[in-house]
Amino acid sequence: MLVSVVPKGADEREYGASLDELARLADTAGAEVFCTMVQQKQSPDAATYLGKGKLDELKDICIGNGIDTVIFDCELTPSQIKNIENAIGGDVNVIDRSMLILDIFALHAESAEGKLQVELAQLKYTVPRLVGRGAELSRLGGGIGTRGPGESQLETDRRHVKRRMDALEGELRELASNRETQRAARDRSGIFKFAIAGYTNAGKSTLLNYLTDAGILAEDKLFATLDPTTRKYDLPSGTQVLLTDTVGFIRNLPHHLIKAFRSTLDEVAYADAIIVVIDASDSDAAAQFEVTQSLITELGASSKPVVYVCNKIDKAGDLPLGTPSADTVFISAKTGEGVDDLIALLEKTAAARRRELTFLFPHADSGMLNKLYSSSSSNVKSVEYTELGTKVVAVCDEKTAGQLAKYMIGE
Repeated sequence: MLVSVVPKGADEREYGASLDELARLADTAGAEVFCTMVQQKQSPDAATYLGKGKLDELKDICIGNGIDTVIFDCELTPSQIKNIENAIGGDVNVIDRSMLILDIFALHAESAEGKLQVELAQLKYTVPRLVGRGAELSRLGGGIGTRGPGESQLETDRRHVKRRMDALEGELRELASNRETQRAARDRSGIFKFAIAGYTNAGKSTLLNYLTDAGILAEDKLFATLDPTTRKYDLPSGTQVLLTDTVGFIRNLPHHLIKAFRSTLDEVAYADAIIVVIDASDSDAAAQFEVTQSLITELGASSKPVVYVCNKIDKAGDLPLGTPSADTVFISAKTGEGVDDLIALLEKTAAARRRELTFLFPHADSGMLNKLYSSSSSNVKSVEYTELGTKVVAVCDEKTAGQLAKYMIGE
């Protein structure tokens, strides 16, 4: 059962869209949604979130229909969870939106880093909410909102949990250090880096698979991809770029999740440009676009060049989303329609960081020509052998141009 409280006078459409999204999250987690309950109330009850009448109604529906899980479209405090469960009675499990998202993350984490991040986020968020819920929950059991890589560590012994959290943070720091080393290697290569970002289930993984045959999981589910995947892609000009798929965004994404997945979300911040994928077939696309823009700003990447990709035009009727900017293409990553326009825009975006330069390499330094040929971010257009040395016209990125600045004779 899904539950939402709408303040009087609030935009009911926004709350309705959020509740619809909660239903999709529940479906992704494997739940069968029996019904939803919405209460219009100026402010949630401090003790039980719902008013007493609605709480009694909730109890009757749960007991009468064998409902085992109630999911609130908000973030509940530990005491609210305890009070609601006591009021309903029986074996009904009460969770909130954040706990549901954590459960889905636990389902889809594949890499060692992803599993560690999920476990740490679960410990930080869930352990305080187990206080006072009974000895039967000294370890988490089965069911939605209770599974994950760290479920056997959730003892009520706080000292044990603290030790486990410290150990996880140490392992994640080491993995983050390794990721930094990988990023530094990419920076040294000078290859232009695109991060594919956007709302969950917008089609980011499908797009990466279409362009690079990455072979990553692409399902019509929320948060099907958690672990970032990077692939090389050769543009028609011969320029090589890197494309990185990232974890999807969602409205009301808990801050502790952003913190736990910071090292993977930072792929957006470290990219040279961002490909923002929008599900053009979703009636809520405009609101999802705003959430995406907000989170990109929060990650410190708002100043980067952006390519906007309105995806799923094979499913879209009248496109609900206005064109965000001139750098927008409309595609279907599933059928390939419009992808050529996207590739041309990627070419233009990557080329904006490159210049056509003329170099003169003295005979003693003629080997430097190999540096241009071997650089994936450079394209040699002509070579002329003169009395003074080798004259080369090449299109280069800023990094290569800086390394060969002393040989530059014109632009």
